[in-house]
Amino acid sequence: MSRSALITGASRGIGLGIATRLAEQGYGLTITARDRERLESVAADLRTAGAKDVVVVAADLADEESAGRVVEAHADAFGSLNALVLNAGVGTAGAIGEFPMRRFDKSLGVNLRAPFSLLQQSLPLLRTGAAENPGRGSKVVALASITGVYAEAGLAVYGATKAALISLTETLNVEESGNGISATALAPAYVDTDMAAWTHDTIPPETMIEVNDIVELVDAVLRLSSRAVVPKIVVGRAGTDGYRA
Repeated sequence: MSRSALITGASRGIGLGIATRLAEQGYGLTITARDRERLESVAADLRTAGAKDVVVVAADLADEESAGRVVEAHADAFGSLNALVLNAGVGTAGAIGEFPMRRFDKSLGVNLRAPFSLLQQSLPLLRTGAAENPGRGSKVVALASITGVYAEAGLAVYGATKAALISLTETLNVEESGNGISATALAPAYVDTDMAAWTHDTIPPETMIEVNDIVELVDAVLRLSSRAVVPKIVVGRAGTDGYRA
């Protein structure tokens, strides 16, 4: 049976790692990020890796209309959806007292509104995918953050958006797991990607979680039967107390 996945933020880092793993398993893929040229290059590599087909949608998820375009492109190409990977996000630091509302609005838009809109509009496709494969169902994986579980100074807004994303996945399970759609939020500490480069002066990249660690977890979640629901996985960094990014 052919399977398909929609992955946001798929041009680099965790999203690219997940897309590559699923391509190797023969998934049809819809990938999205802002840079079309880079996406096209990634798509060529994914086809070589084994992807049945790759649909490219260049989109800025800060644009409220972008989610609809991405889901529509996937529907046109595949007709159903087995795995929705909500990976795209923006990271920004700042104390509550000085945090600019403009950055707050963008963080909320990309980290919460866009995933909600993508999920809402993908539900018919996910239900179809679950009906086609009732033993496994359809899966949603949302890349959250350990700061959405444990508070950290300077990351209030980022953590708040990720806490809301975790809550969204948990509520989806209550509403849809009986229909074969289950969701898992991954809440890692710093992962060694471009997004974490700003903290290299205090947290060396060699101490961060490897991208492949997250890929392995996503792969495992996607292999679960429709009877299993894993709402949240928190991943700490070795050498810490496990309660900080």
